[in-house]
Amino acid sequence: MTQNKTLTVGLGARTYPIYIGAGLLSSLEEYMPLPLAHRSCFVLTDENVAPLYGDRVLSFLKDKAFSADMLVLPAGEKTKSFASYERCCDWLLEKGLNRQSLIIALGGGVIGDLTGFCAATVMRGVDFVQIPTTLLSQVDSSVGGKTGINITQGKNLVGAFYQPKAVICDVETLNTLPERELKAGYAEVVKYGLIRDAAFFEWLEHNHEKIKAKEVDALSYIIEKSCQAKAEIVEEDEQEKGVRALLNLGHTFGHALEAAALYDGRLLHGEGVSVGMVLAARLSAALSMMDDGAVTRIENHLKAFGLQTNIDEIQPAITETADDLFNLMRKDKKATAQSITFVLLSGIGQAVLKDDVSRNDVVDVIKGSLC
Repeated sequence: MTQNKTLTVGLGARTYPIYIGAGLLSSLEEYMPLPLAHRSCFVLTDENVAPLYGDRVLSFLKDKAFSADMLVLPAGEKTKSFASYERCCDWLLEKGLNRQSLIIALGGGVIGDLTGFCAATVMRGVDFVQIPTTLLSQVDSSVGGKTGINITQGKNLVGAFYQPKAVICDVETLNTLPERELKAGYAEVVKYGLIRDAAFFEWLEHNHEKIKAKEVDALSYIIEKSCQAKAEIVEEDEQEKGVRALLNLGHTFGHALEAAALYDGRLLHGEGVSVGMVLAARLSAALSMMDDGAVTRIENHLKAFGLQTNIDEIQPAITETADDLFNLMRKDKKATAQSITFVLLSGIGQAVLKDDVSRNDVVDVIKGSLC
């Protein structure tokens, strides 16, 4: 079995470790970055994760910390809302949160993003730890300090950059992950290969069946590779002023599709990213940046893992037209008053930012995916 790994996100005073391995929840004391004896601890989780791991984490905290409480939230993207944010902050303060407290995010990307935003803002900033339990959160959302909630106008439009004190990735939590969630998380893994590591993409092409089978060594490897890639980019550009935007490959399209799907469960974030990466590849080819063979290779690999690659595969079907979807993309955080900045590809492993793409080219690509 692969040995446990420790990576570092080097951000000066905000530097923190990422722990990756099997069975880490059984030895949490080794991975907690702060002494707990005089701290009140608060766990935020959801109704899917709480029955699986909530009692284990809470029991550990009650034994080691001054006090410990847990709030269980509804599962799903709709929990990333102002209403849930207000509920969490009210609960934390009612339970006695102070600036020496520790908040723990136990769950997937929704819980991690919401918890991080609460930690960033309540009391003007309280320490928090990420314990991600989905593939998507282990390879992407738990690392890098992006926190936030969704609003009517779009996904993650309210939030803050706020780094955790540690990220604890227990690969064994993926044993209970539904197949659909595993597939959705895999899209974010593929992203790292596409933006800067062609050799990793090729490894995924040859080994994706091991990931489907949840082989521990394969899962540990892709988590380590993904976290290392993200850590390097975050160290270079913590607040997304430049190169960090490359991590959004597929997300400008994907976020628009999620908004069109009303966050109602028919389209998971990773599924939207999968479709979005194919659309970005097709747009790259339409602009003569990449050859059609590379587009086919990307699409075939995502299909082989069981991911959607076209908008018309979303069911129930979204009703927005190509123009409607483009207008939703205009609300993307990377958009300016004049244009949308797209993450495109000049080849597999070669992502670039481009802000002079015409509306007609984008709409044509979307139309091709709608039918």
